[in-house]
Amino acid sequence: MNMMKISLLSLAFFAVTANAQETYFLENEQSVEIAPFEVAEADTVRENDLFIPESLDANVDSLLTSWHIKYYTKRQENNLPQETIFTSDSAYVERLSRLPRIMELSYNPEVRRCIDLYVERRRSLVEYMLGLADFYFPMIEQTLDKYDLPIELKFLAIVESALNPVALSRAGASGLWQFMLPTGKMYGLEINSLIDERRDPIKSTDAACRYLRDMYKTYGDWNLVIAAYNCGPGNVNKAIRRSGGKTDYWSIYQHLPKETRSYVPLFIAANYVMNYYGEHNLFPVETSLPMSTDTLMIEKQLHLDQVAAVLNVDKDLLKSLNPQYKRDIIPGNSKPYVLRLPTTDVFSFVDMQDSIFAHRYEDLFPNRTYVVAGKGNTRSANQQSITHRVKKGETMNGIAHRYGVSNKQIRSWNGLTSNSLSAGKNLKIVVNNGGVAIAAPNAAIKPLVADAKQADSPVGSAQADQNQSFLKYKVRSGDSFYSISKKYQGTSAKELMQINNMSNASLKIGQIIKVPAV
Repeated sequence: MNMMKISLLSLAFFAVTANAQETYFLENEQSVEIAPFEVAEADTVRENDLFIPESLDANVDSLLTSWHIKYYTKRQENNLPQETIFTSDSAYVERLSRLPRIMELSYNPEVRRCIDLYVERRRSLVEYMLGLADFYFPMIEQTLDKYDLPIELKFLAIVESALNPVALSRAGASGLWQFMLPTGKMYGLEINSLIDERRDPIKSTDAACRYLRDMYKTYGDWNLVIAAYNCGPGNVNKAIRRSGGKTDYWSIYQHLPKETRSYVPLFIAANYVMNYYGEHNLFPVETSLPMSTDTLMIEKQLHLDQVAAVLNVDKDLLKSLNPQYKRDIIPGNSKPYVLRLPTTDVFSFVDMQDSIFAHRYEDLFPNRTYVVAGKGNTRSANQQSITHRVKKGETMNGIAHRYGVSNKQIRSWNGLTSNSLSAGKNLKIVVNNGGVAIAAPNAAIKPLVADAKQADSPVGSAQADQNQSFLKYKVRSGDSFYSISKKYQGTSAKELMQINNMSNASLKIGQIIKVPAV
């Protein structure tokens, strides 16, 4: 198989093609051979011999209908042609050279393939990211400037997460910057069953900047830093040793993990496409996410449902502004936490805070102690056992990171001696639910207690029907089918009304209704 011989480019550029080889020449640059890619790793997708991160292989329709974006974007209507526009190599080089930057933005066939990926096969994803960039880039740029880092590093979030703050990889990396749980905690991010600050755009960006700064102190080369961000400094150090001590990214290229080789080209391509999208008939989705927001420190337990109801603010908007609260609960009773609101609603919150904290408090935060029958012990009302059914491709690490627990705990709860898992296996997971019963994403809720008085328990005391895939729910004051549906993932108010052959008007306090065990 022919190898592609590539010279790193600056301004002078010309190309010749002979014997199926592409050679790019530039004064004072070292020629580097780059081998074709081979087999994809677990967190990448292979397409035309190019390794594509999970984030760039995301289902765009799914992204556009996810809670953090579906109500706040729409595609622009335009009469311009949408076909791909051919662009010469010399045009790409000239455009890259005009970008104000500190970092090296080389051009070569691998970079071109990555640009083509964005402007041809991932057009819808690029338009999605362009729309979200207006919301996320200003806060990212501010933090990069705080640490005196190159502003163009903001485009690393494009490669890592496609600007999806709730992105979760199969390996368990999460958030805009795709931190793994240990690294996130190492850089001060709080991660548990209620909170995942990897999903907090501001705190995760601050942690990412500190990580990038530390890596630059080690390598002094931004390309190596980006490579280390993807595969870890250990793999970069190994590649440097295998190359005979060379410290230029393109010189150690062939010694890097296969899935990492595409990261610098993808990063350069992201710099290009996010600046020159208009040259390729790409149009940002329109977004009405509030550009002006402010924060409040919350020092009491607070549910986003309380804020949404009293302030008459869309709860999905609150979730989009506060994605770090996994169960929509701000545990301010343990320590102060931030609530981000549109600026126009901040003063309303201050004026109405007593009403907000009091609204449905007993309903949303029942103060209970559960007794496990036959054990003679108690556990916190916030402790709940759920069942997680292992999906194909899931790992012990990924599941542990999802629920904010450890591999050791999962093994202990399930009597396992190793981290090996098979698809279809049911795992017991004990989570902190903040006082609100939750269900695993792909399994039924397990009974919270084994107690004869369970039928008299308040919200969340759902009991599995022995013969049907339903749970029993006891209606409390202020309940509606909509509010009940929000307590159980995958269930809608309309579905609940159909299952119970009822309307909101017929709901009565103390009544038992059926809830699907999703």
